[in-house]
Amino acid sequence: MDLKLIFIAFIGLFYCCNSQKEGNECINKNAKHCGECIQTGAKCGWCTDPDFLKQGETVSSRCDELQSLIKRGCNKTLIENPLGKRKILKNKPVTDRSKAGGNLRPEDITQVQPQKVSLTLRSGEPQSFELKFKRAEDYPIDLYYLMDLSFSMKDDLENVKNLGTSLMYEMSKITSDFKIGFGSFVEKTVMPYISTTPAKLLNPCTGDQNCTSPFSYKNVLPLTDKGSTFNRLVGEQQISGNLDSPEGGFDAIMQVAVCGEQIGWRNVTRLLVFSTDAGFHFAGDGKLGGIVLPNDGKCHLENNVYTMSHYYDYPSIAHLVQKLSDNNIQTIFAVTEEFQPVYQELKNLIPKSAVGTLSANSSNVINLIIDAYNALSSEVILENTKVSNNVTIEYTSHCKNGVINKGENGRKCSNISIGDEVHFNISITSKGCPNKTNPEIIKIKPLGFTEEVEIILHFICECDCHSEAINNSQVCSNGNGTYECGACRCKDGRVGRECECSSNEVSTEDMDRTCRKDNGTDICSNNGECVCGTCECKPRENPEERYSGQFCECDNFNCDRSGNKLCGGHGRCECRKCICDPMWNGTACDCSLDESTCLASNKQICNGRGRCDCGICKCDDPKFQGPTCETCPTCPSVCAEHKECVECRAFGTGVKKETCQKECSDFTMHKVPTKDKIPQPTDKSYPVMHCKERDANDCWFYYTYAVTNSTEKVVYVLDEPDCPTGPDIIPIVAGVVAGIVLIGLALLLIWKLLMIIHDRREFAKFEKEKMNAKWDTQENPIYKSPINQFQNPNYGRKGAVL
Repeated sequence: MDLKLIFIAFIGLFYCCNSQKEGNECINKNAKHCGECIQTGAKCGWCTDPDFLKQGETVSSRCDELQSLIKRGCNKTLIENPLGKRKILKNKPVTDRSKAGGNLRPEDITQVQPQKVSLTLRSGEPQSFELKFKRAEDYPIDLYYLMDLSFSMKDDLENVKNLGTSLMYEMSKITSDFKIGFGSFVEKTVMPYISTTPAKLLNPCTGDQNCTSPFSYKNVLPLTDKGSTFNRLVGEQQISGNLDSPEGGFDAIMQVAVCGEQIGWRNVTRLLVFSTDAGFHFAGDGKLGGIVLPNDGKCHLENNVYTMSHYYDYPSIAHLVQKLSDNNIQTIFAVTEEFQPVYQELKNLIPKSAVGTLSANSSNVINLIIDAYNALSSEVILENTKVSNNVTIEYTSHCKNGVINKGENGRKCSNISIGDEVHFNISITSKGCPNKTNPEIIKIKPLGFTEEVEIILHFICECDCHSEAINNSQVCSNGNGTYECGACRCKDGRVGRECECSSNEVSTEDMDRTCRKDNGTDICSNNGECVCGTCECKPRENPEERYSGQFCECDNFNCDRSGNKLCGGHGRCECRKCICDPMWNGTACDCSLDESTCLASNKQICNGRGRCDCGICKCDDPKFQGPTCETCPTCPSVCAEHKECVECRAFGTGVKKETCQKECSDFTMHKVPTKDKIPQPTDKSYPVMHCKERDANDCWFYYTYAVTNSTEKVVYVLDEPDCPTGPDIIPIVAGVVAGIVLIGLALLLIWKLLMIIHDRREFAKFEKEKMNAKWDTQENPIYKSPINQFQNPNYGRKGAVL
């Protein structure tokens, strides 16, 4: 069991030490110059004092945590520790309509603050700023209605023909600056999506239905503020047809997103209403028609008609997400109930999109658009452009009603009404310097809005003292390196604290041989590096711990410990051996040479019955114990010696009951109900004396006396004494009376039982005699019948002669 505990403790100590070592990244990274050091972590500093390093320490020892460098003797003014900073370059306040007054142009409305920020980043040190968003009142809106004109949407087209003026009226309640546009789509104009026979190309519908030729996408009406024009042009539209159920809506969405000039998008809120009663084709489906080129994501409208549907495949969902986001377009899918699940899944992939259930004939389209717009505009989601691998961004949102979101939810706030203001804390951290020297630019914006924050990132990659470097310095072995920040940065091929050796020489066997102790295999005892034939010992995380010696074979932290203290706290560790203070001895300096603690009351060492070992008495006679071998718990006189004190403390009686508190306080007493409740030492390390004494009332009381290993005197006494008592008359009389009564009752019961047995036997005898009687009322024994019977002896014989 002891070995197991020692093993667990060793593992814990090993893990703890290694965890601490891994925690000091400044030392573990082994930085060779100041620039490398400050990129290691935000806590790392570089000592520029030329005389800082001690014998055996490497250049990397200059890089350490700030407090550690100060403890090691580096002047605080000579420590390089550059810090990052933040600067707001453009900070136009968000628009307050109540103070601005008048009609504002879209470009004069500000919903995001600040607009431009400069951050200087130190590796591992985050820089933060606050982004404010306020949803502006009466913000302009552009809405483009993109409709499926396949044959199944015939009834819907009739209701959309009057959508323009009705929607203009409803949207006027939200904004005074509203524009609406219209586009339609069917399918790619190749087989197997449509029939390419000449008759079907002219009229793809069957029977007497008059339909227009199939097409991929048409921009029927660019954005306009005239609802009547919308109604007129939509009224001129005709239904077309195709062969398969999914439609080519993704081609149309891509063209609406990228053809900004033809559509007429302004730098305002942009809404795209996508109305259909069918599914959609996406990237890869074009192979059915022999189309294999991926969609290029560019505008291909000629005379407001998409002309490359037969050449480019359908766009992928990810491609659409990118283009919609780049152009700040929020999508509303107005679809029939049958395809709700499909478009709900699509909504989850497209940020800032909504899905509404379209009635069978699109009669509810206006309410659907209004509800979807309110849902989209009530949520703010921040997105950022792509950042390099060494930069991370964290968001924390402070929304309405004190709601705080962190992590991935820190990008958004919900239930935002017009005029509400929310805040986002944006923290940016670098993990090192990028390869490029130019500043990195990141843009953060709310999805669906054109306003954005431009963040310019500058990186601290060198120390300030780098500007004072001396190239080809004579300090670095006559020009073999650059002297900067108190140390030499060697040229390629040169090593050493002062670049005094060639790297080719360092790797030779001759150089390494001088770094091996006793011609062993370990270079510098695995605790250092062999540089120019000399061992440079590794630094330790703890500045008070160090390797030393010609071969780094010594250290001041691997000596024996006592009480979890190195050398017991009474010495110093030199080359893995404890050098003890005066009056202390032992491998861990845990043996005191002071014998004053062993003196007994008679001024003898250990009472003359033992020896003083490391300040503790080792008693020769096992009967004696205690710190000075003066206690004998098993001696016959012990019981009589403590009788009066135990009696007065346990029962308040005896000759010492008046002076009990004063004279009987040198032991600890416990009362127990029975003898088996008295605890016994499990390891038999100290004896227990069992005592039985008579008190003043002529009663016997029992107790045990022991002196534990901690020299504590302990007494366990039975809480009730054993006192003699006289006879009790009442129980005796009652017992005699009860005995007489019980005996009488027993005799009566026995007599009754015997009588019952006798009666049963007589009755049985009577029954037996009755059965033996030969006569009764049915037959007289002297009666004889007058009838005789005879048989003919020849009756039945064959051939008999009568």
